[in-house]
Amino acid sequence: MRLITRQWGDGDRVAVLLHGMMGSAEQFWQVGPALAKRGYRVVAVDLPGHGHSPTAHTADLALFAASVVETVGSQPELTLGHSLGAVVLAEALPALRPSKAVYVDVPLSDTTPADDPESQEDADKLTARFTLARDGRTVEALRISRPTWSETDRRVEARAARRFDVATAVALELAHAKNPTTRPPSAETPSLVIRADPSRFVSRARAAELQKLGFEVRSIPGAGHSIWYGHFAEFMTALDGWA
Repeated sequence: MRLITRQWGDGDRVAVLLHGMMGSAEQFWQVGPALAKRGYRVVAVDLPGHGHSPTAHTADLALFAASVVETVGSQPELTLGHSLGAVVLAEALPALRPSKAVYVDVPLSDTTPADDPESQEDADKLTARFTLARDGRTVEALRISRPTWSETDRRVEARAARRFDVATAVALELAHAKNPTTRPPSAETPSLVIRADPSRFVSRARAAELQKLGFEVRSIPGAGHSIWYGHFAEFMTALDGWA
């Protein structure tokens, strides 16, 4: 499946950016141009069912990963994935073959715990949960829940929510629940994890485990899950030496 992209910069040094669940390539509206100034041709991808890309009502993680590779090609110099995008990046890694990989606020666990309530949800419950989350992600709601974000950040995320296809997300979640084992985390490719501190997703204990597995881990105190929103300068500093 060919996906829709946004691009900044030009040249042969390619950086691929993958957004999280309910996001879009537009969420890199600051990161993309900043990486372009560092000499990259930056390609940010709308994942299936997100942004302007096609929906995929029989989606699984393999389809997401294959669609990214089909769209951007292989061997970019840098890849960066946030949340769901980081999971897709890990799955696509053998075919994508980037020189460097950056994972943003994701634990890179190879399985979903059997006692995770979300892993037990059926299609109706998933549909209701994603619909509620989508409909509640308005600029007005984000002004209250995300006071440190800029107004542009809020508008970008509200637009992404309006374009988010619930059925694609439900299919992906059901496929994962049926076959929860994903590609085990690997640092064979030089890899950096950037986490919020504290993080709901990457605990300090998990950060220490990732370091033992060969990942470099950098933390940004006070940041939220979408780290560069409200902490853009700190996020770009965390990329020093990697981008």
